[in-house]
Amino acid sequence: MNVKLLQVISLFGACLTTGLVAGLFAGFAYAVMPGLGRSDDHTFVEAMQKINVAILNGWFMFCFVGGLLLTVAALLSHVRSGSGVLPWIVAALVLYLVMFVITGTVNVPLNDELARAGEHLTDPSAVRAHFESKWVTWNIVRALVTTVAFAALAWALVLHGRAAATPTSALGTDPSATAHVVQKAEAQQDWTRGQSEARSWGTSRR
Repeated sequence: MNVKLLQVISLFGACLTTGLVAGLFAGFAYAVMPGLGRSDDHTFVEAMQKINVAILNGWFMFCFVGGLLLTVAALLSHVRSGSGVLPWIVAALVLYLVMFVITGTVNVPLNDELARAGEHLTDPSAVRAHFESKWVTWNIVRALVTTVAFAALAWALVLHGRAAATPTSALGTDPSATAHVVQKAEAQQDWTRGQSEARSWGTSRR
């Protein structure tokens, strides 16, 4: 596959999947959890238990894992380009890994504890008190982290597009192309000069 095409596909895919993950966490932060926060203890626990089961589907895993893999692919495809895109991809990757760590060390263990509480709760208020505040706080953190990662990838995509649209970019990175253009211009000038001299010589003879 062409390197430039791989750069575009991986960077666009990373931006898209990271944006979807950021949107998911943000949706929980400003809509889902505040809504569930107004419900009674049993409803809250039961709803979160079912959400945690339903969310483990192919679409979520594709975006969640795909965001990481595609960002790594974008990084590897740009590592030798020496362009200004690379630092933004690195920043996005670091932020996405931070989100991975938060999810794996905080949110997932809390989800597992909630699942172990079972359907028949003897004290739903205690289960909720142990779960809700910590989960909501760290979900806001990972929502912010992934949103910034998405912004970094979006800006990297803009920079990549600008570089690809600049006609002089290819000349700046390929000295042989620059030399070819210069030689062609010089040949054109020599030909024009020769034609002018020929016309002058013909006129003087007449």
